[in-house]
Amino acid sequence: MSSETAAAPSETEAARANLLKRNSDDVGWEYGVLVDANNKDKVKCKFCDKEMRGGIYRLKEHLAHVGKNVKKCTSATPQALEAKEKCKKAIEAAKRKREEKTVRELELREEVNVSRVGEESEEVTCVGSSQPHKLGPIDKWTRAIDPTKADSFKQQQLNKELWKEREHEVHKFIARWAYNHGIPFNACDNDEFKQMCEAIGQFGPGLTPPTQDAFRDRKRRSIMNICTNCADGTSFISSKEMSDVSHTSEVIFELVDKAIEDIGEENVVQVVTDNASNNMGAKKLLLEKRPQIFWTSCAAHTINLMLQGIGKLPRFRKVIDQAKSFTIFVYGHTRTLECLRYFTEGKELVRPGVTRFASYFLTLNSMQEKKDQLRKMVVHSRWDSLKDVKSKKGKEATATILSPAFWKDVKLMLAVFEPLVKVLRLVDGDVKPSMGFLYGELLKAKRKIKEAFGNVESRFKDVMAVIEKKMNGRLDSPLHLTAFLLNPHYSYANPSIFDEPKMNEAFISCVEQFYYHDEDQQEQAANFELKKFQNREGPFSKKLARTFQNYDYNPASWWRLYGTETPALQKMATRILSLTSSSSGCERNWSGFEGVSTYLLIISAVL
Repeated sequence: MSSETAAAPSETEAARANLLKRNSDDVGWEYGVLVDANNKDKVKCKFCDKEMRGGIYRLKEHLAHVGKNVKKCTSATPQALEAKEKCKKAIEAAKRKREEKTVRELELREEVNVSRVGEESEEVTCVGSSQPHKLGPIDKWTRAIDPTKADSFKQQQLNKELWKEREHEVHKFIARWAYNHGIPFNACDNDEFKQMCEAIGQFGPGLTPPTQDAFRDRKRRSIMNICTNCADGTSFISSKEMSDVSHTSEVIFELVDKAIEDIGEENVVQVVTDNASNNMGAKKLLLEKRPQIFWTSCAAHTINLMLQGIGKLPRFRKVIDQAKSFTIFVYGHTRTLECLRYFTEGKELVRPGVTRFASYFLTLNSMQEKKDQLRKMVVHSRWDSLKDVKSKKGKEATATILSPAFWKDVKLMLAVFEPLVKVLRLVDGDVKPSMGFLYGELLKAKRKIKEAFGNVESRFKDVMAVIEKKMNGRLDSPLHLTAFLLNPHYSYANPSIFDEPKMNEAFISCVEQFYYHDEDQQEQAANFELKKFQNREGPFSKKLARTFQNYDYNPASWWRLYGTETPALQKMATRILSLTSSSSGCERNWSGFEGVSTYLLIISAVL
C-alpha cells in the first residue's frame, strides 16, 4: 500500500516535468526548463537552479558566461563546462547567421536602384517650373498623381520621360521574379497585383518582404480541396475549411473515405498525394478499410525533389549559383540588360519552368544556346565601357562567361537535368495519362544520366543515389511497375521484362489488390491471360495492334480494342493505364483558391 502511495507523487512529478520541457531542437533546452508551463519567458538552469526571464536565449547567455544581462552560471561540473562551450558556439552561430542575412539583404537592396536613371544629371527640370526637382527621400511624402482629377497635375509636372524610364526599370525586376518562379504573366492583370504595387510604392524604400505565413488571409484559413481525375480530365469534388482542425492521418482518412463513398468505391482506383507523414498514415487507414484502392505519391513532386537533391550536390550547386549571379547582375542593371539584348538580338536568358529547378534547367539551356553571343558580348568594348561591369559583381559576371570550367559544368548539368525534366513535363501535363509511361521514362532517364558521365560509376553514383532515394517506395510501387509491364510500348519492345522477378512480384501484388475480393479474377488475370498478352495471341497479334510502337499512342484505348479475349486483364489494364501519376496540374488550379492556404489530393476514378 505504501509503495503505491509513493509511486503516485513520482508519476505526478514526471508528468509535471514533461510539461516544463520544450519540444525544440535548440541546444539551450538540454540544460534548462520552463519555470511555468504557461510562461515561455521564464526559465531555470538545471545546473545552478537560477531562474531568469528572457527565454532560452538568456539561459544560453547565462551558461556561456556572455552578455551583461544575466549572472553567470556558478556550476563548474564537467557537464556545465560542456554546456558552456555548446551554448557559446550556438550564440556565435546565431550571430553569424544574423550578420550574413543582414549583409545579403543589403546586397539585394544595392542591386535594386531605380533612381539610377538620369543619375548623370542629379536635377531634372520640371516642365512649367523654374525650379529643378531632385529625386530624394522627400518624394515619398508627395501625394500621388490621380489622372482622373485635372488638378492633380498642378505643381507636379515632372519630366514624363524620366518617370516612364524609371517605371520600366521597376517592371523589369517584377518580370524577373515572375520568370524565375514560373508566375503566369496574366497574374499582373488582376486588381490584387495592382493594389500590391500601389501599396509598395506608397510605403517607399526599405519594405521588408512578407514571410510565407503572410500568404494566408486574415482569418488564416486552411482549405482542403478534393478533386477526381478520370479520362475526361480533373473535376472538383469538395472543399472543406480546416483552420480549426489538425491535419492528422485520421482527419485526412475520413475526408478521403467520404469522398470515395460519394463517388462509389467500385469506381475508384487510386488516391494521389504528396509523401507527408499524415498522408502516409491516412494511406494505412484506407488500405485497412478499402484494401483494393491504391494510394500513390505525386510524381511531379517526387521528380522535383530529385532535381532539387541533384542541384544541391556541390558541383551543380556551384554552376547554379554562378548562372544565377550572372543573370541577376545582367537583369539588375538597365545598361547591361540592353547590352545583352543587343547581342542576343532581343532574346531573353531567363525562362520560367513548372518548378524552380526546372526553371534553372531552362535558363542554363538558354545560356548554352547563346554561349557564343555571351562570350562575344563580355569581350566587346560595348560591355567593357559600362560602369556597372567594373564593379565586383560585374567582374565576376565577366569571369563566369569566360570560364571554360563553367561551360563544361553547364553542359554536364544539362545532360543530367534534361532527362528528368522531360519526365517532369510528362507527369505534369494533361495531354495523356502518365501512369503507363512514368516508370519506363524514368529508366530511360537514368540510362541517359549514366551515359552523360561516360558510364563511370564513380562519377554518377552521387546523382543516382539521389534519384534512387527519392524514387524508392514512391515511383516504383507495384502499381507503377504493373503499369510499365502492361504497356506494350515497353514490354513488347523488351520481352525480357516479363521474366524479371521484380516485375512478376509487382504484377501479382497488383492483381491481388485490384481484384481483392475476387480470387477467380485474380487467377484468370495472373495465370492465363498474362501469357496471352506476353505471347501476343489473338487480337494482340494483329498488324493494327502495332500502334503501341508510337510513343504518342493511348495504351488504355489500345487495351480496350485488342484485349477483348483477356477480359480480366483488360479491365485491370484499361483502368491502371488511364491513371494520372501526379496532382500538380490540379494543384496549380486550386492553390490560389480564394487566396487561402490549400491542401489537395486527387482521387483517380473510372466514371
